Amino acid sequence: MIRLVRITNIDYKKERKEKIMAVKLRMSRIGRRHRPFFRINAVDGRTPGNGKILEKVGHYDPIEKDIEKQIVLNIERVKYWLDKGAIPSDSVSQILLRKNISNKYAEQEKIKRQKARKIARARGKFFTKAEKIAAQKAKEQEEKAKAEEEKAKAEEAKAQQEKAKAEETKAEKKADVEEVKIEKEKPAEEEKPKAEEPKAEQEQAKAEEIKAEKEKQTEEAQAEEPKTEEKKTKAKKAKTKKEKPAEEEKVQAEEAKAEQEKTEPEEIKAEEEKEEETEKTQ
Repeated sequence: MIRLVRITNIDYKKERKEKIMAVKLRMSRIGRRHRPFFRINAVDGRTPGNGKILEKVGHYDPIEKDIEKQIVLNIERVKYWLDKGAIPSDSVSQILLRKNISNKYAEQEKIKRQKARKIARARGKFFTKAEKIAAQKAKEQEEKAKAEEEKAKAEEAKAQQEKAKAEETKAEKKADVEEVKIEKEKPAEEEKPKAEEPKAEQEQAKAEEIKAEKEKQTEEAQAEEPKTEEKKTKAKKAKTKKEKPAEEEKVQAEEAKAEQEKTEPEEIKAEEEKEEETEKTQ
């Protein structure tokens, strides 16, 4: 058996209005040119444009130098609207994350972005502008490095060619100098035998003269040899003749001396005997 209970004091219109209302947390720009300033509002998403402002929950000043003062939020009211189902925009979600306020919409958006990034990378496309700029910079740097490498190679090849060319020119100059030297030496070498021919003839004539003189001297020496021998024999004979009398005189002197030496002791003995006789007589 089903028991029916009547519920009173329920405002069905208000409940239906709260369910249908789509509250969004958006930023609205105010301020002058070149001086941006943003308010963070809870707005009715059904109204056109930025929608009807239900409540101001904070502001964002990007020019403020102090990072802590850039974002000012009424955290309690922000959490209230998020609990009621308010949907933050992408920029507001990023601001809330900077203040450590997480929400399911930000998490869902993060998962969607990750999936989209994977798909883009699988297709070889860039997901964000920053990735595109970074890829362009990397490509430019790679091209620059490649161009520098090619330039260095070209300069090296050019230097090698210049070096080879310089060596070739040096070798050619050396060969030219040697050729000139050889050409200069050729006449000198040709003139040298010509100059040496009369000299050789003179030397030959001189050698012949010396030879003839030597032959003449030998002939004269051979002719003089008998004369010198005759002179030598005559000199020897004369010497022997002179030496014979001298030898004879020497022999006679020696004999006389020997006789004298024999007679002297006899005379001395005789004198001694006389002296002894005289002594006896006395």
